[in-house]
Amino acid sequence: MRQFIVEADGGSRGNPGPAGYGAVVLDGRTGEPLAEAAEYIGIATNNVAEYKGLIAGLSAAKALDPAAEVRVRMDSKLVVEQMSGRWKIKHPDMKPLAAEAARIFPAGQLTFEWIPRERNKHADRLANEAMDAGKNGGEWDPSASTAALDASAARAAATEAEASGAVGRAAQKERTETATSSAPSSASVSSASAPASSVSVGWGSSADLGAPVTFVLLRHGETALTPEKRFSGSGGSDPELSAAGRRQAEAVAASLAARGTIQEIVSSPLRRCRETAGAVASRLGLEVTVEEGLRETDFGAWEGLTFAEVRERYADDLSAWLTSPDVAPTGGGESFTTVGRRVAAVRDRLLERYRGRTVLVVTHVTPVKTLIRLALGAPPESLFRMELSAASLSAVAYYADGNASVRLLNDTSHLR
Repeated sequence: MRQFIVEADGGSRGNPGPAGYGAVVLDGRTGEPLAEAAEYIGIATNNVAEYKGLIAGLSAAKALDPAAEVRVRMDSKLVVEQMSGRWKIKHPDMKPLAAEAARIFPAGQLTFEWIPRERNKHADRLANEAMDAGKNGGEWDPSASTAALDASAARAAATEAEASGAVGRAAQKERTETATSSAPSSASVSSASAPASSVSVGWGSSADLGAPVTFVLLRHGETALTPEKRFSGSGGSDPELSAAGRRQAEAVAASLAARGTIQEIVSSPLRRCRETAGAVASRLGLEVTVEEGLRETDFGAWEGLTFAEVRERYADDLSAWLTSPDVAPTGGGESFTTVGRRVAAVRDRLLERYRGRTVLVVTHVTPVKTLIRLALGAPPESLFRMELSAASLSAVAYYADGNASVRLLNDTSHLR
């Protein structure tokens, strides 16, 4: 029985915005590219484009051999998990596309695997070629594509890998170094030919270390307590967004949709964060994963009080808290040392889970400042030296060698 690898991707410049998909079929034993597909599909979301890329890739594989075993590799965790049956398909636009994809091959002939974005460059470049062609009023031209691997080089790399017991891995490494850039692009399927080049773009990347995990850190929108500068942690009333906060959430959602780089969303369990994350998720067509460890500090007896009220009622406790990160607020709250350990543990879990992805982390003042502090290697007192506005964006990129780079802090340009 023949074995194929289908790699597929889709993109939207605006989410929703001008969108396209790309897919490549590889020989499962040699890694040789056998067919490509790409199309500009008009205005659509990232997820719609990704599903259409999957359908095109599976259709191309079926045209080659309907009896083949097919291994699908995509950098969309949403599509992979939904098609594997582990996640429910809730969005009405996704259900018919998923059903169409499932009908192409019998379930027993299909497996799905998530791969980091930097290992899906071939399909990613095809999708970009399709979007470029649509932008110029044309269609994807297979003869002008630069997305494919050179077939002879792919076969040679696969032969070498097979000798070491890693069939196809060298060809995959070659594909990792291909790009996400321009060239003309419609719904065509062709044999693969020319080599590719260029570099992907996003909220930070490194040619030497591969794509980092990038946390785009979003503080929730305002609640009724925010303008009054009251302590509002995880031990208080769990307020909802105010009208101003809902407007802020919609503004940041529109801004992130325009950038088109967010691939995953995680949120604190507190209501104000879940509401902010929900506004973004609705615009981007993504699911929200709730992370308990992203909750705000428990401020104990200080919950709901202003700084001046705490100073008046608990002067000695406040002075001790400002002096040492090991001191908790009055009444059994959490110290910054405790919060730091909790946030660091969440960070490590997310880095492992979302390798090579850009993740929107919707949380609170202390967790955002803690992640920035840890990335900088700054002392605990630095938490008191950062300004963090409601609905502001910050960003940290984490690399494979363990280093981190702060890319953005307290950006509120989307609110103006």
